[in-house]
Amino acid sequence: MSTELRTDTDARARTTTPVIADSATGISLTVQDGVAIIAYDQPQSPVNTLNSRIGPVFEQCFACIERDDTITGAVLVSAKVDSWIAGADIEELTHIRTAQEGETLSRNGHALLDRLAAMRKPVVAAIHGAALGGGLEVALACRYRIATEHVKTVLALPEVQLGLIPGAGGTQRLPRLVGLQAALDMILTGKNIRAKKAWQMGLVHELVHPAILREVAMARVRDLAAGRTPPVKARVQSTSDMLLDDNAIGRKLVFRKARESVMQKTQGKYPAPLAALDVIQHGYAEGAEAGQREEARRFGALAVSPVCRQLASLFFATTALKKDNGLPDGMTATPRPVTKIAVLGAGFMGAGITGVAVQAGTQVRLKDASLDRLATGWKSVRDVLRERLKKRQITRLQMDETLSLIGGTTDYRGFGNVDIVVEAVFEELAVKHQVLREVQAVAPEAIFASNTSTIPIRDIAAAAARPDRVLGMHFFSPVHKMPLLEIIVTPATSPETIVTAVQYGRKLGKTVIVVQDGAGFYVNRILAPYLNEAGRLLDEGAKIDEVDAALTAFGFPVGPITLLDEVGLDIAGKSGPIMAAAFGDRMLPSESLRRMVEGGRVGRKSKQGFYRYDESGKRVGVDETVYALTPAGATRQRVAVEEIQRRCVLPMLNEAVRCLQHGIIRNARDGDIGAVFGIGFPPFLGGPFRYLDTLGLPTVIEQLDALNARYAGRYEPAALLREMAATGRRFHP
Repeated sequence: MSTELRTDTDARARTTTPVIADSATGISLTVQDGVAIIAYDQPQSPVNTLNSRIGPVFEQCFACIERDDTITGAVLVSAKVDSWIAGADIEELTHIRTAQEGETLSRNGHALLDRLAAMRKPVVAAIHGAALGGGLEVALACRYRIATEHVKTVLALPEVQLGLIPGAGGTQRLPRLVGLQAALDMILTGKNIRAKKAWQMGLVHELVHPAILREVAMARVRDLAAGRTPPVKARVQSTSDMLLDDNAIGRKLVFRKARESVMQKTQGKYPAPLAALDVIQHGYAEGAEAGQREEARRFGALAVSPVCRQLASLFFATTALKKDNGLPDGMTATPRPVTKIAVLGAGFMGAGITGVAVQAGTQVRLKDASLDRLATGWKSVRDVLRERLKKRQITRLQMDETLSLIGGTTDYRGFGNVDIVVEAVFEELAVKHQVLREVQAVAPEAIFASNTSTIPIRDIAAAAARPDRVLGMHFFSPVHKMPLLEIIVTPATSPETIVTAVQYGRKLGKTVIVVQDGAGFYVNRILAPYLNEAGRLLDEGAKIDEVDAALTAFGFPVGPITLLDEVGLDIAGKSGPIMAAAFGDRMLPSESLRRMVEGGRVGRKSKQGFYRYDESGKRVGVDETVYALTPAGATRQRVAVEEIQRRCVLPMLNEAVRCLQHGIIRNARDGDIGAVFGIGFPPFLGGPFRYLDTLGLPTVIEQLDALNARYAGRYEPAALLREMAATGRRFHP
């Protein structure tokens, strides 16, 4: 360990000041006016994480503080910009090979933080930036917590999002600090808590401006050491909180309701939330020490579970994508700055794109043919911001300033200095050609980005004077909630255009994948056979709700028939012929869908689809009259759940392999991310390619061949799939 103990000679006139500086971990201890400052600055990392190397250095700091009578207490700070401690080192967690190794790691964390909590001298956590996972657990073990009133300061226990539970005492300390119901809300969802909310719920004791954080923290150390009571926000308990949290019968009810909610949301596919409930309940029944032992045991078991491995793989994939410029290996280009964009079309998608853009601080010129449509689009953006205001995520001033970034127009005035024009007009090639010509006449240097979901970009770019500045930026609906952005490039798209679009997509907070041009691109291309097979099952007599139930049981957030209603049968009806023209009979839409579209049913937005909807648009059950439109008529038959799942999921997997084979996606990583973040492919399965590896390619070939014998042409395995199965290769190491 590269730790050295030395004397601060500048402070010798006042006191002998021991200093610990460990270059390997980035942990240092200095003393200022009798208060120890433990600072963490992990080398060669933008954030601080917790790993097995830091424990001994922290122990040395604690021992130094305890034995030096001139030190009254300590402040724990981060030397990073806008980040405190971002949780455990995920890569180190993936090296755990046995449940016992995971349990030992957790127990070591308990020992370290129990030591911190038992310090006879006060330690104050001075939090600026993200205190996540193990970082928040460190803060919970401190005597006093101060947080900055800053947008970057958030607190969370997000372990369930990686298939884990808090492993350093968080399941025991948090409920006792903020109450059972508030703790369950944090632990079972992993959601971020902003600083003000953290103060209101008693998670932190005090809020300060970042400029005075260290000064106030040092003052609080002196107060605590002298026995003075510093400011403390008393946790306000409602009558229901007291009735439920503070007695065994009430807690039993809370746990039962929480378990029911978890099962409803996860279908039991994610073991971590259920394990967290068990561990917290065990701690209430048997005491915190027993709760920690159970926490360690369950943490170890979860750390080596398949779900944890798959969720960790997605974490690493998204992290890698943040550093990917979207260009082929070895190619570089400098992105252009984007400060102003234009959006063509103030409909649902155009308004959604405008909303995320202005929230990222971009000035937007929003164009539509009529003032009424512009007003409707502006209102849609305002409604999203109002929801954020209601949740106290933004202030009224921030909302007004954000809305002021939108400028509406019915012509092309103000387009001359835009950096990107996002086209979200009617899904017809002739219309897109017209607006492309008009845009390049008034803004020849701007990037033209089409939000088309199926029309090939090369077909759109055929009308361009500058095809090098044309690409696709395919947002998903609703734009403010869906995390994926699919950027579609043609051979003519310039490297500068690509990297500019990628960088701007990330500025909007999106996970960005770059795909090559082709009908449906990647996400909609693999979605098409999935939806088509669901429709064909209806053609043959399956029940609407049973098809949906089978696929939600598989792990999709909604079933395929529900998805068709939500997206709009008119949109699905337009994309179907495009896909069939490009890929032949295997992509032909179902007869049921065709008849629904011809009958004028377009789904939720018209309150007429496969399901019935009330006046508010809430779904109220299957519309039984739909069956008369299907080839099978009103007679329905039960189809085995496994049959439904195989018939819908296998062609999606097969099409994903074809996309890789044909170079539509660059690698299996992008294919997994696109499916999980774009269409809700079950994250616990890791994505189509990781799921293929899990099933085993020979098994998949066998199942596809069996289905292809029954439905000739629709299930023919991709050539790459056969080749890899024959040679024993995998998509991921």
